[in-house]
Amino acid sequence: MMFPLEETCSGHRDQHPHTILYNILSGRESGYLNNKLNPSTAAYSCPCEHRRTVCLKDPKATCQVASSVLVKTIRFVRSLPSFSQLPSGDQSSLLRHCWVPLFVLGLAQDKIVFEVTDVPNSSILRQILLGPGLTAKEADQPTFAGVHKLQACLHQLWNLDLSPKEYAYLKGALLFNPAVQGLSASLFVDSLQQEAQTALQEVIYLLHPEDTARFSLVLRAASTVQTVGHSLVTELFFKPVIGNTNMLHLLTEMLFMH
Repeated sequence: MMFPLEETCSGHRDQHPHTILYNILSGRESGYLNNKLNPSTAAYSCPCEHRRTVCLKDPKATCQVASSVLVKTIRFVRSLPSFSQLPSGDQSSLLRHCWVPLFVLGLAQDKIVFEVTDVPNSSILRQILLGPGLTAKEADQPTFAGVHKLQACLHQLWNLDLSPKEYAYLKGALLFNPAVQGLSASLFVDSLQQEAQTALQEVIYLLHPEDTARFSLVLRAASTVQTVGHSLVTELFFKPVIGNTNMLHLLTEMLFMH
């Protein structure tokens, strides 16, 4: 989200007009400069901090792990007999729509921890001054806010400490989404989603019979996972590896490879 210059820092509107600029250049605001980011714990004092463009602190290792999670995600999808019974067009549409939530669940299940840092040569001052004038390529770059949301999703799932069966049925409930447009077997997909949700509820009751709120908490976490952006995940974890390759085309090839 871009903020107009005059509204960038609501808490500083009554200060001298050059105060924000001075603080950025002098590094007096602790949240502005030179801190390696761990979004789950980092503090920031100004909304403009949200727009900081970031990248992986250790891209080689993290991208390798992320690629492994993606491969396991596709294998999980392909291993479902009910999924393979769907028309190929429906399979492709469902995967394109849900691969990011499934990938995030995979990150959570495998307890993947990663750190990000400021993009080299990225100027927060330039972002504040140019705002909407940023190029499309720059606008697609991962931001502190986007990574912070992703980290929050992961921590929400970790706090629930889901079992492998809970993860599996939750993935099924997200995969079989009858709301995806253009499905030719939407009624069948709807029934599959209901089956997955019922199975999830049953396993939660068996594992946590006294926790009556757990099913609602799991569904809430699933809803939050669905808000993570496709571009954030692609740019952060896979762009350093695949370059300009179309991610959706790559996913389709992985799905139907023999």
